Amino acid sequence: MSIGQEIKSSVELSLNQKIVINLLKTGSWINECSGDYFKQYDLSMQQYNVLRILRGKKGESANLSYVQERMISPMSNTTRLIEKLRLKGLLTRVLCENNRRKIEIDITDKGLDLLKEIDGTMDAHQESITKNLTMKEIALLNDLLTKIRINKNK
Repeated sequence: MSIGQEIKSSVELSLNQKIVINLLKTGSWINECSGDYFKQYDLSMQQYNVLRILRGKKGESANLSYVQERMISPMSNTTRLIEKLRLKGLLTRVLCENNRRKIEIDITDKGLDLLKEIDGTMDAHQESITKNLTMKEIALLNDLLTKIRINKNK
């Protein structure tokens, strides 16, 4: 089924319209699948992203701007996400003694344990999303999506 048929378009769509609509529809579907996946861990995709960023610091503290710069969705309300994760005991947030405006954020052992648990099923989740593609197609799609995104900087 074509994207035009899928959205029940009554007009013929250009190739550019089709690809943009298809990307939006596919992104929405992936968000839905991933949202459902993370519910079993009582997390959102954005919360998971924050925890992975903090784990990547390998024991060093991060500040809010460090986390924001690395978020997959730059529009995320990182302050709110961090507070929710703190209330779950998955990270700590401490005011820096030298600069009261600076906050040091660290993942807790509970947060690391949760990530280890998720790591055990993440490959299967991601493979379920790309199961209709060959490895060659996955590599090509990855390159093409990167090429589209790089265009935004020109």
